[in-house]
Amino acid sequence: MGKNNKYILVTGGAGYIGSHTVVSLISRGFTPIIIDDFRNSNKDVIDRLSIITQKHIYYFNAACQDKKRLKGILSQFPVEGVIHFAADKAVGESVVNPLKYFNNNLSSLVTILELIQEFNIPRFVFSSSCTVYGDPKQIPVKENDPTSYNSPYGYTKLVSEEIIKQFIESKPDIQATILRYFNPIGAHESGMIGEEPQGIPNNLLPYITQTAFGIREKLTVYGNDYDTVDGTCVRDYIHVEDLAEAHVVALENIKKSENNPTIYNIGTGKGTSVFEMIQYFNEISGKKLPYEIGSRRAGDVPEIFADVEKATRELKWEAKKSIKEAISSAWKFEQYIRNKRK
Repeated sequence: MGKNNKYILVTGGAGYIGSHTVVSLISRGFTPIIIDDFRNSNKDVIDRLSIITQKHIYYFNAACQDKKRLKGILSQFPVEGVIHFAADKAVGESVVNPLKYFNNNLSSLVTILELIQEFNIPRFVFSSSCTVYGDPKQIPVKENDPTSYNSPYGYTKLVSEEIIKQFIESKPDIQATILRYFNPIGAHESGMIGEEPQGIPNNLLPYITQTAFGIREKLTVYGNDYDTVDGTCVRDYIHVEDLAEAHVVALENIKKSENNPTIYNIGTGKGTSVFEMIQYFNEISGKKLPYEIGSRRAGDVPEIFADVEKATRELKWEAKKSIKEAISSAWKFEQYIRNKRK
């Protein structure tokens, strides 16, 4: 098949990371097919993607568990790869409502794998998470470090990885890559797509930008008594455009390997604290962000960042954009989306 017709199914493709990956796929000659039920995304993202890419965007409003509907979609397009993002992803919410996470995150994966098997789709990239390292004993974390979990969300990612491993053992002709990524932040350089949480944000940077815009009264810093550089949690924040590119590079580099599925950490290899993020935002925006210190949040680990040597060596990929570029783009997107919603 010609390069211009390389169809890739992207579940959750209208979401935060999925939408940026759709842009990256198109820029590298693929034709993404989006599956999204818009439970965590907005339908007008499709129009924005079309403007950014200057391409027609193929999308279907469907849940990943709707096997009959997805079979109909896959019958229309000779898909040669799947990137599976669709999942609920809030650590705190998963602690309160674990069954929602077990139902959506695990059953959707099983359905997608059944379809991959039925339609003989040879390549699969799975969106995993650094939460599978639990509370790591050493930092930076490596791909072969022990895994565990601190929340039902983390548990679903760990079980998903195991489901994929056992499925691949039964289907060696299917090649899979698992990307354990760290904390995506930022927005597309156009300012037209970015992190657009429904209701109160669960992640730090959208809460910062919403507070600066006046949507939230103040930011709550969940704990300042951790054993870290300044008492606040430290995370490996990666620009979402770098993360999107990593998914496409992983898809392009999937090949027959004894280590199937292959697992990669996707991050910057550096940690940044909550207080540092606030300081950077104040510098970039010229604002002074109001915040208060709250109690620790269930499921949070004090510090985690990635050893990314394997991805650099094997995929020839590395994060290129800085924390400040990510914060600046997120602030640009916040202003765009608020003005659009007026």
